[in-house]
Amino acid sequence: MNHAISVHNLTKRFGSFTAVDHINFDVKQGEIFGFLGANGAGKSTTIRMLCALLESSDGTATVGGFDINKEPDKVKESIGYMSQKFSLYEDLTVDENINFFGRVYGLTNSELLQRRDWVLEIANLRGSETRITGTLSGGWKQRLALGCAVLHKPKIVFLDEPTSGVDPVMRRKFWELINDLSAEGVTVLVTTHFLEEAEYCNDIILINAGKIIAGGSPKELKENYIKNPILEVQCENVIDAMTLVESERWALETSVFGTYMHVMVENENIAREKIQQLLSEKNIVLNRIEKITPSLEDVFIYLLDEEEKKK
Repeated sequence: MNHAISVHNLTKRFGSFTAVDHINFDVKQGEIFGFLGANGAGKSTTIRMLCALLESSDGTATVGGFDINKEPDKVKESIGYMSQKFSLYEDLTVDENINFFGRVYGLTNSELLQRRDWVLEIANLRGSETRITGTLSGGWKQRLALGCAVLHKPKIVFLDEPTSGVDPVMRRKFWELINDLSAEGVTVLVTTHFLEEAEYCNDIILINAGKIIAGGSPKELKENYIKNPILEVQCENVIDAMTLVESERWALETSVFGTYMHVMVENENIAREKIQQLLSEKNIVLNRIEKITPSLEDVFIYLLDEEEKKK
């Protein structure tokens, strides 16, 4: 199996603080690979090392066949990178940004003309070439930034929380672009804190406090790490309801998802009766209890709780 990215005991320390702690993983060519974790977990530091922007303290990685520490320039030439912070020049026009990055990547006039048309098309900015980039909405900015990051047709693209601050409709459109890149054979490593987005990934790893705590496809993560039933409870005063339920021994894990509560239990039937009884005693109106397939967010919360218990 040829891997676009291979990571071996990769570690980064800043003084006495270890931001990334001996992590290992491989990314297959052409796949969408999700790198998930809470803020401060080590995601961005890992990406900066893989993009040869930071040298590792220990271990190493190969990206596109090049060692990130020994061949940083070759790594940079072979990848596209879209940072967490909007990376284009806001005081330039759309066209000027495209032309600037095309020249940075060394495209010829004919290559740049062809790729410029492609960027305008995928960013849906045809006719807006002279608009100042800073006046665009967040979603259009991100589509333009992605287009500029892949102007030179890299085979590997790193996207660091690319949909942060983008509305749900535009996030879906952005992921359609990512899927199109993958269909063309481009390897995409993406970080996100929107766990529902991770459903689009072929494989995922979860990182916490610099260490990998789980990995697999979305389906494997749900099947391998959560064995107990999860009940979704729709009721009034969901926060009060969760406070009641989480103190019960039969409630293994509880969390709130919007106006719903998820409860991991050992015995589904007993838990249903207990929940109905608890809420009735406190005059909390119960609308629905339903067993559900766990979401990636359920998995993530469960794994983080398990990590906390080990401390």
